[in-house]
Amino acid sequence: MQFRNKNFLFGLFLSFAVVMTAGAQQFSKPEDAIKYRKSAFFVMNAQFSQIGSMVQGKVPYDAKVAADSAAVIEVMSKLPWTAFGEGTDKGETKARSEIWTDGAKFKEAQDRLISESSKLAAASKTGKLEDLKVVFSATAGACKNCHENFRAK
Repeated sequence: MQFRNKNFLFGLFLSFAVVMTAGAQQFSKPEDAIKYRKSAFFVMNAQFSQIGSMVQGKVPYDAKVAADSAAVIEVMSKLPWTAFGEGTDKGETKARSEIWTDGAKFKEAQDRLISESSKLAAASKTGKLEDLKVVFSATAGACKNCHENFRAK
């Protein structure tokens, strides 16, 4: 439990810090943008994995941990998109060229993830594992869709 709380606090701190600059985020180098978006996805994945372990019955369901994790996911789902600017298709990245060649489809995938993450946060507030399971699956589908279409293996 202690470890989860530290992850949550770190994620929340990072979320708050990044949200303050997300709308007008500027990067001095493409590498900085790549690092930024990777960090956002890393934190989101760590929190999503916590919920996934509960949904799959690998760890006992803890409504507070689930709600805390879902809140971080909701914030983080909005952050990485400003970091897919010009020049960030090269370097240490798994981003596929379709991100830049099919911007409308990429934007649709972003919007879907943001929407599903918001639903996940709302479902987590009910305190009911069954509510969380339904929305978790849809959110996982949004993640998978983006990975299949825009992330190199």
